[in-house]
Amino acid sequence: MEDRFNTIAGWTLGAGIVALGLASISGHYFRADKENRPNPMGHEIEGVVQEGAVADATPFEAYLAKADMAKGEATFKKCAACHTVAQGGANGIGPNLYGVLGEGIGQGRGGYAFSSGLSGKGGKWDWTSMNSWLTSPSAFAAGTKMSFAGITDPQERANVMVYLNSQGSNLPLPPVPEVKAGAAPAAAVAVVGDAAKGQKSFAKCAACHTVNPGGANGIGPNLAGVYGEPIGKGRGGYAFSEVLAGKGGNWDDATLDAWLTAPSAFAAGTKMSFAGLADAQERANVIAYLKTAK
Repeated sequence: MEDRFNTIAGWTLGAGIVALGLASISGHYFRADKENRPNPMGHEIEGVVQEGAVADATPFEAYLAKADMAKGEATFKKCAACHTVAQGGANGIGPNLYGVLGEGIGQGRGGYAFSSGLSGKGGKWDWTSMNSWLTSPSAFAAGTKMSFAGITDPQERANVMVYLNSQGSNLPLPPVPEVKAGAAPAAAVAVVGDAAKGQKSFAKCAACHTVNPGGANGIGPNLAGVYGEPIGKGRGGYAFSEVLAGKGGNWDDATLDAWLTAPSAFAAGTKMSFAGLADAQERANVIAYLKTAK
């Protein structure tokens, strides 16, 4: 009886050793250990910085300063299916682009039929607006007829812009801003707003603001068509605070983002009691929504 028990125990122990060995081998073979991450990690998601990656804090003006016009001309071949760039060139699927930098956004161009989202944008095609447009046309002007997704590489965008500038525009290049020691780095990737999500976030604003065309002012002004308009002006005679009325400039992506981050920091003494939106994505969403509110 004892011999039989020892035999069974021996077989059991042996089977356990074999199973342990197979588990170890399979763990190494399939890299089942969780601390060993797959390499490569799979498909990158555009606009998302990978874990451990260093954010690019280079100001866009620096890309413009080292832009290569010849490379920009080569890249423009992607655009040539829809656009001409020669002086007097005909409009096609897209407008002729000769001398476009410095002109009104969505205006002129030999009577080209721009989308209402672009023709109502306001402002001019300068280095900042053209950079935003080439990054993501659909984010810059909701409902645009431009089906091109955009150029993600900032140097490639700069190259194209310098080439376009040489075709009848000749705007001076903007100076490269000095980065002070200890200053926070600039955002690495422009945040693309979602107008539908922005509409939901705007519910926080609806207690003070209307956004429908012709809507009445309330505690705050009606905001239909506010994007592109002068800061602290108009709005049906709304009584803005003195500091906001004297701010100058227009409501664009940068000014709206600064305002929505902290109204009191943007304009000390403002009547706006809302503390602001801390999340950059939520601010981008609200701005995208305001662009659609005409």
